[in-house]
Amino acid sequence: MSQNKHSTAILILLFIGVLMGALDISIVGPAIPSIEKALHVEARDLSWIFSIYVLFNLVGISLMAKMSDAYGRRWVYILAVAIFGMGSLVVALSHDTTMLLIGRAIQGFGSSGIFPVASATIGDIFPIEKRGRALGMIGAVFGLAFMLGPFMAGIVLMYFEWNVLFLINLPIAIMLMIFAARLLPSNRLEKVPDIDWTGIILMAIILTSFTLALNNIDTHHIGDSLSSWSVLPFIALTVLLTPVLLMLETRSKEPVLNVRLFKSRQVRIVGFIAFGLGLFQSGIVFLPKMAVALFGVEPSKASFMLLPVVIATAIGSPVNGRLVDKIGSKIIIITGLLIASVALFLLSLLSANILLYYAAEACLGFGLAMRASLNYIMLNEVSAIERASTQGILVIFVSIGQLTGAALVGAISAATPGSAKGFGFAFLVMTFLSASLVVLAFFLKNRKQELAGQNLT
Repeated sequence: MSQNKHSTAILILLFIGVLMGALDISIVGPAIPSIEKALHVEARDLSWIFSIYVLFNLVGISLMAKMSDAYGRRWVYILAVAIFGMGSLVVALSHDTTMLLIGRAIQGFGSSGIFPVASATIGDIFPIEKRGRALGMIGAVFGLAFMLGPFMAGIVLMYFEWNVLFLINLPIAIMLMIFAARLLPSNRLEKVPDIDWTGIILMAIILTSFTLALNNIDTHHIGDSLSSWSVLPFIALTVLLTPVLLMLETRSKEPVLNVRLFKSRQVRIVGFIAFGLGLFQSGIVFLPKMAVALFGVEPSKASFMLLPVVIATAIGSPVNGRLVDKIGSKIIIITGLLIASVALFLLSLLSANILLYYAAEACLGFGLAMRASLNYIMLNEVSAIERASTQGILVIFVSIGQLTGAALVGAISAATPGSAKGFGFAFLVMTFLSASLVVLAFFLKNRKQELAGQNLT
């Protein structure tokens, strides 16, 4: 097999793997009303269906990324896909909320080795001048997943129970493991670095505490809630342990969270933007529930109403990827955030005009399609041996944003059951955040500076 054909085959493999993981994000949103009805899930617990996936993705991502840099992409990717498949089976067999959340947690841990390894592998096999379009293709996967997810969910929910949705992952996971063993590079470092278990455990405790605190906040009584035993101890753990983690990671020879990377202004700005991106993405998960409240449609039809955001993301991601190679990441990110700001504001209006609703979805899809530009910047800021770890850091920022958004939007919607008012307030807050990030993005490197500072190793 020629080098070009081999690279293309690897890109297709990574494309399908990320598609599998992304589908389990896009399917959850349309399936939430059916899951809520079938398992009698309380409104306050709905956000955990999304949050626990993201949390365990965060817990595992640093370990998986470090193992990928040290032991090679192939076997870590295969392990991650196998774990994801196991989680999918548990979810499919769930008969209560507890079992469902356990399965989602296993899925999340498995996905922690799929996304960063895919981006890092692109950095390994594609030259700098072609990375943007390759990352754009991977970014398009999320758009394709949001396109397939609503249709799959809508059709399946018409004829089958919701858990059938997750059985689809099993044959895909088996196929991925077979072809990954044949195609993916298995290069490993001559000297295998130590695993920073202290950092991994501390980060897991911090992230878990952060998630528990967010999901336990009672929007009806915020003041009392923040001082309650279900929230305050977790806030305290998060605040107290975060500086301890940063101090230890600064001194560690093989840190799981490379604090030194944040000396780069590019990395710091990308971190803030990635957090905002995750926050906005979490809002998409709740759009079907918002449509049910706003337009009075059935849950299955609400799933199909996500089509505009899906098509826009699927088209926008590869286009943005190609433009990054030509004009740089800065203008793409600024434009994307501006479009997202308009979309979020339109959604906050809670208009009963369905055309305006669809227009807002399309704008949101185009705006969030700039994700590949963030991956592009992170790949260019580090050496080859840190590519997976750095992509892991980017995913951590996006995921923390997703966790925050899912918990807050879930809490707000629970405070106004059966009404769309809570969603309007949540999207208005996101509008102001997106506008602030536009200003921050102006401090990114321009194209000339970006090319001059690219890490070629």
